[in-house]
Amino acid sequence: MLAKDLKRGHIVNYNGAPCMIETINVQSPSARGASTLYKYRARNLISKQKVDITLKGTDSLNEADFTRRPVKFMYADPGDVYFLDQEDFNQYSLPKADLEEELKFLTEELEGVQALIYNDQCVGIQLPLTVVLKVTQCDPGIKGASATARTKPATLETGLIVQVPEYLEQGETVKVDTRTGNYLSRA
Repeated sequence: MLAKDLKRGHIVNYNGAPCMIETINVQSPSARGASTLYKYRARNLISKQKVDITLKGTDSLNEADFTRRPVKFMYADPGDVYFLDQEDFNQYSLPKADLEEELKFLTEELEGVQALIYNDQCVGIQLPLTVVLKVTQCDPGIKGASATARTKPATLETGLIVQVPEYLEQGETVKVDTRTGNYLSRA
């Protein structure tokens, strides 16, 4: 896969291990004849270390050889998070520290979660692009506030705090982008 085609969330083989692309920085050349540099911050899915990758636009990386399996979030204890494979009912566990970002969006009802399996071992999960969460705490809604674009903080059922429009009230469900953690719309 060419460097210019890599996107956030792609999993590539780098130094013999699968790495998930987390951030992308593109540096355009200032001199003629220079090539555009693509700087990636990736996470090694085996060792959980951050990896910096710098490539020219015409360089390429191979996609990692792994499988995605549909899983359902079961429960979390103080050290691990447990998932159930929806096809063969295997149970996978991942350290809670490795899933800090994903735990902000995980609920038991969440559909579309994928386990990333590499060499018969679960190395991570991939969330759907959007999730629907219930607002558990926010300031009361204001009548007639829909004409302005003011926002207020709202705490969702997973503990995530997002900025929502003023007219939303406690108990409503909202759609949230899992890549940015931002409010998208009412659900």
